[in-house]
Amino acid sequence: MRAVLTALTALLSLVAAPATARAHQEPKAPADYVSLRAVDPTILQDMRYFTVHNFVGERIDGYRRPLCLLTRPAAEALHQAQRRLLRQGYTLKVYDCYRPQRAVDHFVRWAEDLDDQAMKREFYPDVDKTRLFTDGYIAEKSGHSRGSTLDLTVVELPARPTRPYRPGQPLVPCYAPQDERFPDNSVDMGTGFDCFDTRSHTLDPRIQGEQRAHRLLLKSTLESLGFVNLAEEWWHYTFKPEPYPDTYFDFPVSTASLTCAHRAG
Repeated sequence: MRAVLTALTALLSLVAAPATARAHQEPKAPADYVSLRAVDPTILQDMRYFTVHNFVGERIDGYRRPLCLLTRPAAEALHQAQRRLLRQGYTLKVYDCYRPQRAVDHFVRWAEDLDDQAMKREFYPDVDKTRLFTDGYIAEKSGHSRGSTLDLTVVELPARPTRPYRPGQPLVPCYAPQDERFPDNSVDMGTGFDCFDTRSHTLDPRIQGEQRAHRLLLKSTLESLGFVNLAEEWWHYTFKPEPYPDTYFDFPVSTASLTCAHRAG
């Protein structure tokens, strides 16, 4: 009887193992998603949500690697934009690309926790956290999850190194003068990335001179290649037409999410 029970237990384990593996298997990207480095390794990558230097103050769910993943049409159009800017002495730098739904859910949980305001002084100094949903800074869905939207800036060549963020360091408002706010090797865009403030509106009339010229350089370069700017964020662009206009993916940001041929970087 003991031998029979042992054999039955072993059989049940073999049957259950594949089911358990399937239950914990991560979703994969569609075949036309690529790592940006596989298409253009010259574009700089400063993937903020893989780090703790973001408006939440911690690494965001779903970012397993500091990678820019995009649909191939968006990545190839970005490569063309990079070629144009390199001839003018600039390079693109991306802050965020494809964003899994679990990351968006992380943002929502953070926004609902009104007691967590650790990064307020830098990223939303003049916005009451109770208004993040109403004012459109946080939403339950993001175009980034469709794979053709990205956040980016322009860097003058040769690119200077950026001093690493140190948790606990004094925070400075994201709209402060460039030499006062967190050092970024980007050209001066008038605000830092992810600045929850109306000064971040691409054509805000308070942004003039060199700062406005830099925004328009990015805007004109990308729009000529099929990208559309979100008017409220100078850094936010979507390539049109989107291959997946109604799908919000949740595979993690990692090389393992891609097919082998698209994993460079």
